[in-house]
Amino acid sequence: MRKALLRATLACTTVTTPFAMADQSLTDQVIQGAESVHQQAIEWRHDVHQHPELGNQEHRTAKLVADHLRKLGMEVQTDVGRTGVVGILKGGLPGPVVGLRADMDALPVKERTGLPYASEVIQTYQGEETHVMHACGHDAHVAILMAVAQNLANVRDQLPGTVKFIFQPAEEGPSDYVYKGEQHFGARLMVEEGVLKNPDVDAIFGLHVTPKAPTGIISYRSGPTMASSSDLYITVKGEQTHGAQPWDGVDPIVASAQIINGLQTVVSRKTNIMPAPAVVTIGTIDGGSRHNIIPDSVKMSGTIRTFDDDVQQQVNEHVTTTTEHIAHASGAEAEVSIVNNYATTVNDPALTQQMLPTLKRVAPKRVFEAPLVTGSEDFSYYAKEVPGLFFFLGVTPMENMKNAAPNHSPEFYVDDKALVTGIKALSALASDYLQSHTSQSQ
Repeated sequence: MRKALLRATLACTTVTTPFAMADQSLTDQVIQGAESVHQQAIEWRHDVHQHPELGNQEHRTAKLVADHLRKLGMEVQTDVGRTGVVGILKGGLPGPVVGLRADMDALPVKERTGLPYASEVIQTYQGEETHVMHACGHDAHVAILMAVAQNLANVRDQLPGTVKFIFQPAEEGPSDYVYKGEQHFGARLMVEEGVLKNPDVDAIFGLHVTPKAPTGIISYRSGPTMASSSDLYITVKGEQTHGAQPWDGVDPIVASAQIINGLQTVVSRKTNIMPAPAVVTIGTIDGGSRHNIIPDSVKMSGTIRTFDDDVQQQVNEHVTTTTEHIAHASGAEAEVSIVNNYATTVNDPALTQQMLPTLKRVAPKRVFEAPLVTGSEDFSYYAKEVPGLFFFLGVTPMENMKNAAPNHSPEFYVDDKALVTGIKALSALASDYLQSHTSQSQ
């Protein structure tokens, strides 16, 4: 993907805007205003980075955000979707409502960056004490959106409409999430609690930092952009016996090996992948207690990724039937559970085409089309309800591109210089969208 992004930076194309250009002076103001809040954004990011919090434990971060939004004179809602914060900025003129989203949670990762503001935080994750780090850049997302809130509040009298700032918990999943639990990831729960209502959001924008592109590069994709993600859990039940007498029992280890091999045919032979690609991966296998005992069960877990709802349904069905039938043929039984955590992130094609000139205005000659990303994002749940545009912001200095640590790495690094581009982009998208759709909302 990194090579594709670098090649694409040299091949940006010009796209004409299908709607009348927004007021140049207002959008120019917010683009220029981003520079004045850049240093504050850096300080916020370092603070949040040094004090990371796992999903649904983001109490300190939420308070930092809520206090800031209140100082800007916004109507603020807290404890939305458990620990989420929503700020409502009402412009001085009537118009539509646009949503801007940032996720706040960190990961159970022990940091190895050596930065002066590196995390030493320990929290409870699924019942165990663990080190915590912002290894996916959500600290940058929080700081960028806090700065955007300040930037747009400075021109609120000129804004035609309303901006809803959504600071979301648990994008990576609740820290107390358990197998077959009822908890939902942050975006889904916030949507269920009405975050896109009262006032009703007309369109929503979000970004994610990526180390796979140089600092300040913006990449986007129309339509399916990031994969859906399902957790796969399999329990193979056999009959325990002595390892020297396998005929006296049913070996779930052998059955599991055959199941793993069989699952490799789900995508390659059983699923119509013409609409979109798919991935099935087994990531863990656990069974047995001693070298000469055939156990009574084996547990496996994995992940399923797709870019289309119909393909996802096909894959889920084939995974289940393949597993059950292979187990049965071995004399064993299999229980299959598939938990759909993230939907496919789909950028609304019309909204993407409309707002692409804004992105190119913010980052001239630094905007290009991104490849499909098999990672997942629960921004998808907002985009299922209202038109959405989710884009990527490069955060790696050019000289470090060859050795950039990926998201979720203990060495993940964000170049602070990239924050200003993110501030400009979200500020300008909100400004242009509100101005260009004002007549439609009246």
